[in-house]
Amino acid sequence: LQILSKGELQVSDKERHTQLEQMFRDIATIVADKCVNPETKRPYTVILIERAMKDIHYSVKPNKSTKQQALEVIRQLKETMQIERAHMRLRFILPAKEGKKLKEKLKPLIKVIESEDFQEQLEIVCLIDPGCFRELDELIRAETKGKGSLEVLSLKDVEEGDEKLE
Repeated sequence: LQILSKGELQVSDKERHTQLEQMFRDIATIVADKCVNPETKRPYTVILIERAMKDIHYSVKPNKSTKQQALEVIRQLKETMQIERAHMRLRFILPAKEGKKLKEKLKPLIKVIESEDFQEQLEIVCLIDPGCFRELDELIRAETKGKGSLEVLSLKDVEEGDEKLE
């Protein structure tokens, strides 16, 4: 019983190596899924991200979650290559009274406003950096007292399909 409660499981060298390799691949997959090339707005391949991670000599930390490490990798890769988190597409529907003054508070957090419609209420479709989502959500809830709504239209705004070369 004491061995079971306080003992440690011994893992062979091969198992540990395989586990770290799998984590490395998982991190690269998460980064490839969340990021795009800022010029073309197209996603990077997992193999390209893996190669870039090897180039910056990234070492996997087995006790940290893969998502945390992926966000760390994105920050490190920004220094060596053109990489950016894919923007989220959102729709805000705000009551007319709070709409105008709330829009001014939202402006610094919004990257691109795609469409704006102001009739009985203010409706904005825009692109934001995923890191700002929680801040935006809390701001809208606090300012509109639950009357405003925030809808996620797409988690990542990326270009798909064939590219025309001239």
